[in-house]
Amino acid sequence: MKEKLALPFENSQIKEESRISFSFYWSKINQIMNAKEEVVAKLRDLVQASLLDDKAEDVVSIDLSGKTSFADYMIIANGRSSRQVGAMADHLKERIKDEGFGVAKIEGKANGDWVLVDAGDIIIHLFRPEVREFYNLEKIWAESIPAEMIS
Repeated sequence: MKEKLALPFENSQIKEESRISFSFYWSKINQIMNAKEEVVAKLRDLVQASLLDDKAEDVVSIDLSGKTSFADYMIIANGRSSRQVGAMADHLKERIKDEGFGVAKIEGKANGDWVLVDAGDIIIHLFRPEVREFYNLEKIWAESIPAEMIS
């Protein structure tokens, strides 16, 4: 006859400790996610304020959170000339770095028709008006995103 092993604790104790551990880790994950959302919101506000200071036109912010893995927001804006578009990109890069959000990457500045600023969780597209109209990014992204997420 086999002997039953004596455990120093009951199965119900194991279940309770597992439930407590799971709850603890889940609350930590939620805290991290909430902190990330706050940082992204501050970065978004910084970008929008910078564009406003630089007299950007037709600024649109599209919430991509939960829709893509590459960014939480896409911000699209116009500059009146290639020179203004390039200056807005430079100012964004400086302000993002100065505020401690890291180093933003810039693509397309040499031409100045369409400049992309990659700030990590936020992607900023800066256009001259006729180029923006041609590519119409809002329409592409708006097809898969409810209208209330576009501001």
